Amino acid sequence: MTEPRRLRGHKATATCCIASRDKPGLVATSGEDGCICWFDMRCKDVKFVMDVSNEPISSLCFNSGNENIIYVSTGNEVKCFDVHTLADNSWKPLESYNYNKEEINQVTCNSRSSFLASADDGGEIKIIDIRQKRIFKTLRAGHTSICSSVQFIPWRPWEIVTGGLDSKFIIWDFSKGCPSKIVDFGLPDMHSGSNAGQCLNPAFVHSVKVPDVDMLDKIGKICVVARGDGVIDVINTESELTATKPKSSTKSRKGTQSKGSDGGVPDENGRKWLHLDYSLGGHTAAVSCMTFSLFGEKGKFLVSGGNDKLVKVWDCSRCLGSWQTGDTNELLHLNINLTKKVNFLCTTPAESDNLVVCDTTKLVKVYTVS
Repeated sequence: MTEPRRLRGHKATATCCIASRDKPGLVATSGEDGCICWFDMRCKDVKFVMDVSNEPISSLCFNSGNENIIYVSTGNEVKCFDVHTLADNSWKPLESYNYNKEEINQVTCNSRSSFLASADDGGEIKIIDIRQKRIFKTLRAGHTSICSSVQFIPWRPWEIVTGGLDSKFIIWDFSKGCPSKIVDFGLPDMHSGSNAGQCLNPAFVHSVKVPDVDMLDKIGKICVVARGDGVIDVINTESELTATKPKSSTKSRKGTQSKGSDGGVPDENGRKWLHLDYSLGGHTAAVSCMTFSLFGEKGKFLVSGGNDKLVKVWDCSRCLGSWQTGDTNELLHLNINLTKKVNFLCTTPAESDNLVVCDTTKLVKVYTVS
């Protein structure tokens, strides 16, 4: 791997990055300086800088139907901006949502551009109705600690997934405001299959990621979970939800061979999971972030970054085959060594300069993955 390209614009640590699907090469990054920097990969310098907050920016996302609209979380507030209508040095938001009581860790927009979800330090998730410009639902009594990550499930329009520092992964029905499935990675039986060389940090959930609709043909209806012990779990969400339908205890379901929509053989708990751990060349410290590839065949690769100063590119298209055959060889496609821990990363649809990494410095690094 050649030396990365460096993007300069932030005055403090870069915290988040997002890449346009509609305009290949357009990337927005946020930082602890309260600024959003816009870059065009065809140009050397930053395109323009939005100074939007006195507080650090924790998360960014585009409006799924209109990438001129972006949502920014800072403190306990979500701000909405229309980039095309902004005047020079006048960064007035279109809307501002102050529903979260605690600091927001992630904001995300659903594929229909109708709802926002914001996950906070209090363990609550606020569902915001974008069109009505009001709170739709508050999801609580699921996480007992910080809710670190939230994602909508595009093929299930009323469901989201969340992860938290209570080691819980939760699938919610946000129309009803209640969990459909709770997986606690802190339980002893959740570690029974872990590798002896795996790091011993608690299995806090730092990030959850769900593929976009145009990736499903290649990798199936999955969710990936990044854990504090360095493991990435690839979960078949459909088999998980199917397994919850019978009103029976986990104990009574043990050993059942219930198959989900993608086929494959479940583990001893009836689950169809794939553990990308140390034994497969995985991370040796907490996995902080993940994304699916937009370059080449969309969704073919899963890219993960960790506190071990490594970025790993996994061949996600082989995961379905691994479920069906048990063959986990050649899942790891590429290792990228960094000098700092990874805060966040994203991919672009371009053939080059297609992996953007925010580490613990103010310089954003850009790599080419083929």
